[in-house]
Parts: sequence; structure tokens; C-alpha cells
Amino acid sequence: MQHSWTRYLRLIVVLLITTTGIGLFFGYPSAGLMAGLAIYLVWTLAQIRKLHHWLAHPDAGDEAPESIGLWGNIFDNLHRLHRDHLRTRDRLQASVNRVQESTNAMRDGVVMTDAQGRMEWWNGSADHLLGFRRQTDRGQYVHNLIRHPSFKAYFDARDYREPLELNSPAKPHIHLQIQISLFGDDDRLIVAKDVTRLFQLEQMRRDFVGNVSHEMRTPLTVISGYLETMVDNADDLPPKWRRAINTMAQQSSRMEALITDLILLSKLETGEQLVNADVVDIQAMVNHICADAKALSGDKQHTFSVEIGERSFLKGDEGQLRSAFSNLIFNAVKYTPAGGHIKVTWTADRHGAHLSVKDTGIGIDPVHIPRLTERFYRADPSRHQQTGGTGLGLAIVKHVLLNHDGSLEIKSGPGQGSEFTCHFPRERIAEHLEETGPA
Repeated sequence: MQHSWTRYLRLIVVLLITTTGIGLFFGYPSAGLMAGLAIYLVWTLAQIRKLHHWLAHPDAGDEAPESIGLWGNIFDNLHRLHRDHLRTRDRLQASVNRVQESTNAMRDGVVMTDAQGRMEWWNGSADHLLGFRRQTDRGQYVHNLIRHPSFKAYFDARDYREPLELNSPAKPHIHLQIQISLFGDDDRLIVAKDVTRLFQLEQMRRDFVGNVSHEMRTPLTVISGYLETMVDNADDLPPKWRRAINTMAQQSSRMEALITDLILLSKLETGEQLVNADVVDIQAMVNHICADAKALSGDKQHTFSVEIGERSFLKGDEGQLRSAFSNLIFNAVKYTPAGGHIKVTWTADRHGAHLSVKDTGIGIDPVHIPRLTERFYRADPSRHQQTGGTGLGLAIVKHVLLNHDGSLEIKSGPGQGSEFTCHFPRERIAEHLEETGPA
């Protein structure tokens, strides 16, 4: 490049010397110099015109303009850069096309929007699941096409850790699971998955559990009533029947507890048991539950300590909260060896309110903790057989906390005891027992 530039300057100097020499021959050296400069200017303008025309019509021809010297090198280098750019563009376009083709092959609807929600691209499944139309919907706001208040709130919240479930705006019989991801400059990638089959199966399971539980309660109550009568009159029965009657009565009571828990869990899951806007006195409730827990402890002689801090009033449903707290405290009694200690603590801080139930039991292997709140999950089935547990207690606790915008934290380890902590948001804390309002 340096060699071409030096050669180009030499040619200019030779041109000017030649025209000046010709002017000197005729007695006008200045006119000769001016003529040389004019020739150079006209030639340069002609090359600039070629460059301008080429840049204005890059696709008019594949070849670069013809020229010599430095301008020829400029045209050749620009032409080479242009060809590299075209190859890179074609390669990127091929990659984009491949991604779009693979996305179009997905059964899930995929939608790309900008930060404000204007739709930029979507695949064919989004047309089917969400009812979009390519001719008219490009550039439209996605929340104007998916007219669900919950979707608008979910889109604006920017908290996409959990998916959103709703019915399709185009086909209400289709149940969708919406998941949004952020990318680029706050752009959104929206994935809509058809979960109608799973939703129907879950609804069927809930209906089955609720209906069967209600249907079983009446005959089981009759059986339990007769068994209680026979137990009360065991002295009048043959000795070989007494053990069988007592065992049947125990198992009948266990089945009644299971059905009661199933009905409660079914109501919590289906929303039949709504959260009331009451203000609950946590101190009075915990003290009452701990008194019942001491009676349940009986000969095990557990020791209890209760620490209730300030701001011990919570907005919520008293029946649901009592059920959740009772499950945690009674579980601590059931699974803590004789002579163990159970500590119940209530605190409130800037993060919210927290109820902790800590015991000195044998503990739980951490591998089981993520599944403890599943229905009927048993970390140690033999322990449930000994204590008469239904396997639904922690599932009930989880759903009660979900209804109160809370969460359950579990800390445990073999031989280290267990600690179950219920976390409630600050908005649930009430200052006075008389305070009422929407939860």
C-alpha cells in the first residue's frame, strides 16, 4: 500500500512538471501548472463520481469500477470488503433462517417482542395457540392481543421465575403455560406451551380426590361409631376379639384423619376455601396449639419454649393458619424422641413475619427436603406407620402458605433436628387486632 501511494505521488509530480514544462516552452509556466492541476482535479472528480455511483447502486453489478493507480487500489479493496460483507450477511441470514425454521417446527408458540411489547416475530404455533395473524399483527402490542389482566401484570412485573397459566385468547378450551425470558435490550421471548392435557388430568385428580373423600366419610363415620361402641363394651366381647376390635378402631381413626386431610387439601387446591380478611392473634393461637401439643406429648415429656416477638398480628384466614401451624408443631411432637425439646418462635422484621418450629428430633436427610411437601411423600415410611401420619400435613402447610403469599423453608440433617419456618410478606402484618382490610 505504501509503495502504491509513493508511486501515485510520483505520477502527480511528473504530471505537474510536464505541464509546467510545456507552459514554460510557450512562455507561460504558471498557466502550464494550472492546466496540470485542472487535469488532475477533473480526473479525481471522475473517480469520485464512479465511487459515488457504485456506492449508490451496490447491487447493480458485481464488478468494481475500472481505474488505475491509487483509485484502482481503493476500488479493488472496497470491492473485496463488499464481497466479504455479502458472504458474512448470507451466512448470518442462513443461521437466522435455520433458527426460524427449527422454531417453526416447535409445537410451542414462540413470540419475540421489544421492551414495550411490540411483536417482532412469532412462529406458526403461536398463530394456532394464540390466534395471531401475520398480515395485521406485526408491530402490535402483545398484551392487546392476549387480553388477560394477569398476562399484562405478568409481562410488566419482570419477575419470570414462575410461569403463568391461562386460557388461550383464540381457543378458550386450550390451557396455556406462558414463560417469558429477557434478552438483548429488555426484549422479551415469550413461550406458550399447551398444557391442556395436564390441566385436565390435574382437575380430574382433584375432583376424584374431593368426591371420593366426601363419599367415604359417611360410611367410615358409621363404621367408626360402631367400633367405638364395641371398644367401650370390650369387656362383654370374647377375649380373642378385643385385640382385633382395638386395631380396627385405631385404623379407622387413621382413615378418618386421612380423609379429613384430603378434603381440606382439596378445598385449598381448588380455591373453595377462600382466604378471609381477618386479623389473627398469632400469640394466642400458638399458645393454644402448644397446650394441645403438650397433651399430645403425654409420657414423652417433651419440653416446650415459646417466644413471640412484637407485631404478632397477621392478616389471613384463622382456620387455615391454625391448620398449618398445628401440623408443624404436632409433627415436631410426633417425630421427636422422648425428652426432646421443641422451640416455637415468632418474629417480624423488614422482610416480613416468620414462624419457626425447631425440634431436637433425629432429623431428615437433605436429599428428601425438596420433596417433603409433596402429597404422600414419606422420607421414612416406618415413622409414619408408628405415628399414624397421613403424609399430607406438609402439603397442607404449603398450600396454606401459598394462599397467604408465603413460603416454607426447611432446614434439617440426620441427628441435627429439624427447623420448619413459615415466611409471610410484610403486607400481611397487622398492627392491631381490630385492623381489618383486604388480604
